[in-house]
Amino acid sequence: MNKVKWGVIGCGGIADRRTLPGMMLADNVELIAVMDTNKEAAERCKEKYNAKYAFDNYEELLALDEIQAVYIASPVFCHKEQAFAAAKAKKHILIEKPMALTSEESVEILDACKKEGVKLGVGLMMRFAAYHQEMKKLVSDGKLGDIVSMRAQLTCWYPDIPGNWRQNKDLSGGGALMDMGIHCIDLLQYITGLKAVEVTGFAGTQTFSYNADDSSAIVMKMDNGAFAMVDANFNIPDAAAKCKLEIYGTKGSIMAEGTISQVEGGDVSVLISDDSLGYDAAQNRDELVPVKLDVELGNMYTKEIESFGNAVLNGTAPEITGEDGINVQKIVENAYKASETKIISELK
Repeated sequence: MNKVKWGVIGCGGIADRRTLPGMMLADNVELIAVMDTNKEAAERCKEKYNAKYAFDNYEELLALDEIQAVYIASPVFCHKEQAFAAAKAKKHILIEKPMALTSEESVEILDACKKEGVKLGVGLMMRFAAYHQEMKKLVSDGKLGDIVSMRAQLTCWYPDIPGNWRQNKDLSGGGALMDMGIHCIDLLQYITGLKAVEVTGFAGTQTFSYNADDSSAIVMKMDNGAFAMVDANFNIPDAAAKCKLEIYGTKGSIMAEGTISQVEGGDVSVLISDDSLGYDAAQNRDELVPVKLDVELGNMYTKEIESFGNAVLNGTAPEITGEDGINVQKIVENAYKASETKIISELK
């Protein structure tokens, strides 16, 4: 089988915790080089994942002719510079979300990739979770009827850490909403096939002292008129949150717990109504029996890497494009604007 030769820029954090282990399970991957500004960390990853080279700067990695694609998982404030350099070096790019500090910078990255003729994919890996793909199929097959309401949440406990770039909005582009809520927004749009056209919400710092939001809640109006709610927090203990995803339609609903995660899993129930059911003045809710979805769980990072690799090998568009990444980043930015101005923000 043909394999894509990869370099990894920023091999600590999510790369070492999730993406590189997933990459090792992919059939179409050969890891060539890893890079981290901490050379010791890069050397550890080189040995751990059997890469050929370890660097403490991205320039040396990009100079390797054998590398075809790079995965950029560095801090967000580094993304633009590194993506520009990778595109100029003719390397295909899979970049973590958000793509850059602002959607304007993300557009610049996309334009650079188009100019240099390289592919650009975005790390919204939760689309590849088996449960989410099965939910998408149920909705697209019309099992839920017309979608009228939906909700998703993702939270964690993220206390003050001195010098942490994610807790500084000037280095991260935003806090809980940008870091985690962005996955929820993307999943609701992906699963239903609907797009947000208006957004309002609140974002602020309730619990900790950093200047990025540790709490957020937004409402989106979708292009079919449905309403979608997303909440993302850095101040809820991990064990206290269910990370629910709910989708309601005119014929039924999907209720999921724990599928919005870095590991495939969770529990999903589907309720589908009988078309003959009429109005029930007593609003009895015991006629329907929930059906548990049964899927074959896997590794969403492996599927993400294989998918992007296939796009490189086959000359096709990535499943998750730069345009997708820009879309959800703009939604988050408009939600922040609405929170600051206390008005509904129409997406443009």
